[in-house]
Amino acid sequence: MKALVKLANIPRSTYYDLVKRMGRPDPDSDLKEEIKAIFEEHEGRYGYRRIREELANRGHRVNHKKVQRLMKEVCPDEGHE
Repeated sequence: MKALVKLANIPRSTYYDLVKRMGRPDPDSDLKEEIKAIFEEHEGRYGYRRIREELANRGHRVNHKKVQRLMKEVCPDEGHE
């Protein structure tokens, strides 16, 4: 393990954190699906603000920064800032 960490040039704590995260399910997977559905429903014309409003209408209470971050993951080449 020491050789692997040294080869990858990462701290040992980072290695253990990554191993721990790999075993967990993504807590935002449902929200990502909902964001993708809203985005496609409106043919890519909704940005993070309107998607956050739509999520609020559907009963999800989400911060706009989280919606923006998840949109970058779900629709990376759509050009939203």
